[in-house]
Amino acid sequence: MFSLPDSPTVAILDGEYLHWIVILSVIIACCAAYTALSMNQRMQQNSFFHKNFWLMLSSFAMGLGIWSMHFVGMSAFMLPVEMEYNLLLTIVSVAPAILASYLAFYFSNKAHTSYYPIVVAGIIMGLGISSMHYVGMAAMEMEAQYVYRPWIFLSSVLIAIVVSYIALFTFSRLQRYMDNQLIKIVSSILIGLAITSMHYTGMAAVVFYTEEPLAAHMHMHEMDVFVIVSFVSTGIALLLLISVLTSMLDRYVDHRINFVDALTMFPNQRTFEKEIRRGSIDGSLAVIHLHHLEKQHSTHGYEFGDQIIKAAGDIIQSLKPAGAKVYRIEEGRFAILQPREQPQENMITSLERMLMLFTKPLKIGEHHVGIEVAGAVSFAEEKKEGRQLFSEVMAVLQHPSIRYNHELTAYDPAVHTYSFEKQLVQDLSQAMTSGELFLVYQPKVCSKTLQVTGAEALLRWQHAQHGMISPGVFIPVLEESEKIFDVTDWIIEEVCQQLSRWRQEGMQPGPVSINIPGAYITSSRLLRVLKENLIKYKLESRLLELEITETSVIDNIENAITAVNEFRQLGLSVALDDFGTGLSSLSYLKRLPVSTIKIDKSFVDSIPASARDAALLSAIITLCYSLQLPVVIEGVETQEQVSFIKTMIEDPKIQGYYFSRPLPADEFAAWVQEKVKIALVE
Repeated sequence: MFSLPDSPTVAILDGEYLHWIVILSVIIACCAAYTALSMNQRMQQNSFFHKNFWLMLSSFAMGLGIWSMHFVGMSAFMLPVEMEYNLLLTIVSVAPAILASYLAFYFSNKAHTSYYPIVVAGIIMGLGISSMHYVGMAAMEMEAQYVYRPWIFLSSVLIAIVVSYIALFTFSRLQRYMDNQLIKIVSSILIGLAITSMHYTGMAAVVFYTEEPLAAHMHMHEMDVFVIVSFVSTGIALLLLISVLTSMLDRYVDHRINFVDALTMFPNQRTFEKEIRRGSIDGSLAVIHLHHLEKQHSTHGYEFGDQIIKAAGDIIQSLKPAGAKVYRIEEGRFAILQPREQPQENMITSLERMLMLFTKPLKIGEHHVGIEVAGAVSFAEEKKEGRQLFSEVMAVLQHPSIRYNHELTAYDPAVHTYSFEKQLVQDLSQAMTSGELFLVYQPKVCSKTLQVTGAEALLRWQHAQHGMISPGVFIPVLEESEKIFDVTDWIIEEVCQQLSRWRQEGMQPGPVSINIPGAYITSSRLLRVLKENLIKYKLESRLLELEITETSVIDNIENAITAVNEFRQLGLSVALDDFGTGLSSLSYLKRLPVSTIKIDKSFVDSIPASARDAALLSAIITLCYSLQLPVVIEGVETQEQVSFIKTMIEDPKIQGYYFSRPLPADEFAAWVQEKVKIALVE
């Protein structure tokens, strides 16, 4: 294998290359690598198909590229002998290339912080390329014989490993940017060079010889290069077609999951929120509310309750005004949005017909079920912000006068706004003393160690009459009535008291952050309340963090800078919340002496499916850490989002429903203790 026979009749055969076929072989290798990287990119995104599907496709594309490059390269080499290929070995030779590609991509895609997995992947890829090459060489059948030059033989294997490592390292570190065509092309070229450099170095290691005199004319191999190119091009084209079709299916499925209610097939709450956030609405908005559905769930089960919702949705869809759009926005709530082109009378008539039909029991299977229903509607005589129109409708449904007796109630600012807001303000003092107003805590977790690093205190109101009221409803009311300062003082004392209890119980959850309303930030009263409570409960100032928003201080920036400096001198952390949602975050970031940046949920929702959003999030985090500002990412809800964040060089903290919803203090303490136990076991 490595030495020529000791015979005086041995004649060394010299070969020549057809350069245009050599160039073609390099192009094929790079194109195959590009195709493989494109398919592998789908592994990093949410997909209807399992990740292994994309892993197999990318591995097959890469293995086919390695195999085809070899035989196209061999077709470029001319010797003065006839040559054929053993069909079985030719087919078998593709197996190590596909297997090595699979293992290399598998290791490269795993989240890691060390170089070891990439080294392993580079070795596997290099050995796979080499194995394919030398098995392919063994498939040659010709009159001549050959041996290998040992050092060049070893060099070809080492070159394959080293270049594969460089290519995979580049790919692994930059795969989040693979949506950038330039980076993907560079990575493809590197992988293509790994394949071709090994092949042609391996060919340089071969010494062809014969002990018989031969005719001195060159022969092209029996395997037609154009047949190979056609076969490979067709194979890669099919893979690309499969990739495109499955990507289109993925986008369709992703849209259905994210924006369509699976039960009724109506646009869901996320779609509805996008619609009302777009700007002004010139038309009308109604909400149909099915009351006490939980009774049906508890009596007959959730499947029965789903059938009620579906039947109600069918009624609403069949009787909605022409041109109107129906959304399912909550479990038992449907929104109907009608453009202004249609008269208000059409909306009223349609809603009244719906509510009249609901007075009759719904037939669900063998049961006849009576449903309590209320309808609320608000009209935009002139263009109104979508959120305002929705708030008006919700004010009707949350008003004490609402009755679920199948009646339609139109929004009246003289009745609903004033009475509801006034009642909330009047009930506030009692709510703080009776326990109606309470705090929940949402943990913050380190993205690398998954250890709890702190929490955010969030305000909730379980009203005696209206039930659980959304913070989005009562917070603006408290701000408008200037009661928010009193509530903030109450929150600060509640948090300090809770921190003191946890300390006595031996628990240290880390600093707890408190949201501070904009107008209160510059008040000397806030600084006094903070100092008093820290002293009263004997707490270190590092256990509190204040969260402020840029939009809340932008109109009084100079005083805000002074106030934040005072908080920092006291030893408190100050976080800039909702970073990136304002218009001037970057310009004020360098001026406000904050200690932490909180990235808004809107930057996380579409990752890692959207490469653009993923690149933007990475850029924001890199910017913050370059300014020595730790980052907290809000609204993390999926495993894919967590996996993407863990691939970052930085170690931002994560807050969101993926780890935990906001919890009452006792449940939060139990949750933290459970996390500590798991960490000790691991």
